[in-house]
Amino acid sequence: MMWQLLFLLLPVAAFTGWYLGRRGEKLVLPNLKNAIPSDYFLGLTYLINEEPDRAVDVLIKLLEVNGDTAETHLALGALFRQRGEVDRAIRIHQNLIARPNLDKSLRIHVMLELGQDYLKAGVLDRAEKLFLELVSIGGEVKRSLQYLQTIYEQEKEWFKAIQTAEKLQLMTRIPMQSIIAHYYCELAAKELLDNRVDEAQAHLKLAVRTDKHCVRGCLALADLAIQEGEYKSALKQLKLVKSNDPDYIAETIEPIRQCYHHLGQEQLLFDYLWECLEEHPRISVILALSDLIRQREGDRPAIDFVAEQIRHHPSLRGLNRLIHLYLGNTVGDTKDKLELLNNLVTQLLTRKPVYRCVQCGFSGNQLYWQCPSCHQWSTVRAIQGIEGD
Repeated sequence: MMWQLLFLLLPVAAFTGWYLGRRGEKLVLPNLKNAIPSDYFLGLTYLINEEPDRAVDVLIKLLEVNGDTAETHLALGALFRQRGEVDRAIRIHQNLIARPNLDKSLRIHVMLELGQDYLKAGVLDRAEKLFLELVSIGGEVKRSLQYLQTIYEQEKEWFKAIQTAEKLQLMTRIPMQSIIAHYYCELAAKELLDNRVDEAQAHLKLAVRTDKHCVRGCLALADLAIQEGEYKSALKQLKLVKSNDPDYIAETIEPIRQCYHHLGQEQLLFDYLWECLEEHPRISVILALSDLIRQREGDRPAIDFVAEQIRHHPSLRGLNRLIHLYLGNTVGDTKDKLELLNNLVTQLLTRKPVYRCVQCGFSGNQLYWQCPSCHQWSTVRAIQGIEGD
């Protein structure tokens, strides 16, 4: 850190050398002292002696002497924040903003920087106050709204998040319906925790109305319908997922199977799964179909079906199912070897993540609607390919 601070003072040292060269013997020391505050050299001494705290104090003190150093202090504050030394960044920006004669545009810049300091420090109420003030005076409105949106997400203030996102959408013309729909879903989840089903359902309907491709809203509405025994209504919502976003088909298979089972329409389940396989081949669909084929026709047709499918769509989960089916139809040494292979593949699958964020690469075995790592919405999806779906 010392050398990064030192770097900020290098222009002063360069100016000093140039000034001395230009003036030569005619140099008048009092004028040089007036041009370059002596505290800069004191700060330089502290940096060389590896006393960064005292150096920062000196640099802050300079504001009382020379307002032209404000840009340097802004750069220094941003550097401290990037390094995680937020307390120092806050001190610098607070001292800057306390100057009564600070230029308006510079004051707006300092307010934005100080708001970011508070946000990184977790002092969300102070950060929110600064960003709201910036919006009210028309300074850095877009960035301030973006930071406010981040704050409201962290605080789970979903109504405020919706209002902020709508303002951003109106200002930037960037579609935010998908994110706003997630906010409505979060409100619904909160209502369900308090057993307010009607209120939750109202929020979910707003979610799918806001974003007609809202998979999360469809799944949640279907879940509520299943709990009420409204299986046809649930099927309607679940089937929308296939057209809205096929990456989430796997999340619909079990509730769809449950609905058709309660309606006594096993053939319609078979037809729908086959339709999914033809349009969007997924190992989850193949496994569900293999279960139906096994129930109807026995192990051998199920084995033939899975073997044919994994030939075209290689999959560890498909291989695991194939081995499992064979185990029930073999004896002796062959069965022992198949059990060994089955255990190895099962262990391998247990260690493999099921979901991955397409934005940052975060992976795990749970579906998150907002990535815990990069905080983007709808970026965590089922892994595709030989190790996934």
